[in-house]
Amino acid sequence: MFYLVALLIGVLISVMIAINGELTFLYGVFAATVIIHIVGSLFAYLAIKVLGKKITFPGLPLLFYSGGAVGVFVAVANNFSYGKISLTSIIALVLLGQALASILIDSLGLFGMPRHPFQKSSLIGLLFSGAGIAIMLDHSVTEGIYAVILSLTAGFGVVYSRTVNAKLAEKVGDLQGSLINHLVGLPFSVLALALLGAKEWNAFSQPISAQIWIYAGGIFGVVLVMLNNGIVPKVSAFVLTLLIFVGQIFSSIAIDIFGGREYELSSFWGGLLVAAGVSSNLLYDYWTRKKRISSNFPGEK
Repeated sequence: MFYLVALLIGVLISVMIAINGELTFLYGVFAATVIIHIVGSLFAYLAIKVLGKKITFPGLPLLFYSGGAVGVFVAVANNFSYGKISLTSIIALVLLGQALASILIDSLGLFGMPRHPFQKSSLIGLLFSGAGIAIMLDHSVTEGIYAVILSLTAGFGVVYSRTVNAKLAEKVGDLQGSLINHLVGLPFSVLALALLGAKEWNAFSQPISAQIWIYAGGIFGVVLVMLNNGIVPKVSAFVLTLLIFVGQIFSSIAIDIFGGREYELSSFWGGLLVAAGVSSNLLYDYWTRKKRISSNFPGEK
């Protein structure tokens, strides 16, 4: 069940990216980021009030409130990398950063997460994922070293953000944690707009688009944070990273095909290898678990 939710998260990320892309086209990257956080904050707050939930701010270390700020950094980092290295390379490097961060969290039990020691099954997934990443990389990575570093760091940021958000949600609730995530991210998105997107302020003077759906990215963001909050403590960070990527890459290709746009063939083959890796990983875990049960309880099937 949790694995299906992870794949669903990947699909929803693709839909959210497509929606946010339309918003960005109209307002600009940084102005759109501010709007997304405003919409997300309002939606989460209204949902909390309608459901009769309480909003609390327990005395946790500031670390556990930082997920929203890091999320803004990830968006800015990807924006700066775009155009300096290819989009498929950005996707591959972000995945690599996520995979490395996930292995560290699993192995060391960082941020209070359950430990998942690195095993043979993880090695299978890592090898396949490495091959998929290698296919998706191109010569542009040799020409933009800063973009490479930013994309790798963004990958670490994605895993860090979802992990601390999940720990916060354990104390305040999934929906409340999503609200805090967006509220924390909002001033940082405004700061990014002021420092890096000053020309985009004029976009706020234009009337609201008749295509109201382009403002729904913040709502998707709230739902995604909630889903992540519920699943992060229950699934290995490494397996979760790969499953989300598989769901995202193939749904992105489907969206491109449906929209009549071209897609990178390397993304398809890279995604296929990652899918093969995570499938082998899960099958190996299932086989070893079944074998262990059979040896302990010979009568069990």
